[in-house]
Amino acid sequence: MEYAGTPAHAQPLETSTGLDNRKLLMWLFLGSECLFFGSLISAYLLYRDRSVVGPYPRELYDIPFTSVSSFVLLMSSVSMVLALAAIQRGDLRRMRVWLLCTALLGTLFLSGQAYEFTTFYDKGLSLHSNLFGSTFFVLTGFHGAHVSIGVIILLSIWVRSLQGKVKQSDSLNVELIGLYWHFVDVVWIVIFTLVYLLTGR
Repeated sequence: MEYAGTPAHAQPLETSTGLDNRKLLMWLFLGSECLFFGSLISAYLLYRDRSVVGPYPRELYDIPFTSVSSFVLLMSSVSMVLALAAIQRGDLRRMRVWLLCTALLGTLFLSGQAYEFTTFYDKGLSLHSNLFGSTFFVLTGFHGAHVSIGVIILLSIWVRSLQGKVKQSDSLNVELIGLYWHFVDVVWIVIFTLVYLLTGR
């Protein structure tokens, strides 16, 4: 059924749940990602103390540095919220500012992660050095890959906005990337708490 005065391509594609089908698919995707990261975190917790050779977590972790990186990523969630609020009220200029800010903060977090990986490698930790190295690099590496994908999507929306291809009616697209970005941030909170704070001492 078409809504009066609304083009067919612009109609909300609602499901029986009342949600737009794109949002429902995003929630289903994030649910599957929870299982994915849950298995990686479980593997890390299971094997972290079973390495027979070093280096070990307490010898490598720099909690203050990682805390700053974590704060940067969390602040990117705030800028993402502001970007969504801006497009919902039709302020495309502010949306572009906050989208770019979110992407830059995500890039800064990735830079910190790259520095941490390099430092750990210089101290003898690699994927093949011990069970701790294998599970740590796989877990945090996959999270970093998710952040990288998010940054690319944010920048693509920002570029499309500069080209005039993003309108207020496209706010759902920004909301969907926002859901993905917040998920990535929440996963990092769990990783930081379990991997760094609780098991790195």
